[in-house]
Amino acid sequence: QAQLVESGGGLVPPGGSLRLSCAASRFVFRIYTMDWYRQIPGKTRELVAQITSDGDTNYADSVKGRFTISRDNAENTLYLQMNNLKPEDTAVYDCNTHPPSLPWGQGTQVTVSS
Repeated sequence: QAQLVESGGGLVPPGGSLRLSCAASRFVFRIYTMDWYRQIPGKTRELVAQITSDGDTNYADSVKGRFTISRDNAENTLYLQMNNLKPEDTAVYDCNTHPPSLPWGQGTQVTVSS
């Protein structure tokens, strides 16, 4: 019955910012390494950012310096702060454990376009 619910996406111009949220429930969130992924239609999911239970972070080269992953264990929530967005960031973003082990949520659409 584990659940992941993503939110916070939208339409923004290049250079804009968004903060995505992933609300987790019905599993012990605090002990898991968590990932943000993104997927363009017709392509496989791409790992974007990762945060361990200790707070260590890793990022895809394409987003380093622009995206920041964080977590609030008291709220069972994962975040992705996205700054200086580029058109190539356009995708559906979703979250899961590392490696993915839970049912996927609906994802949240990020569209970067002028």
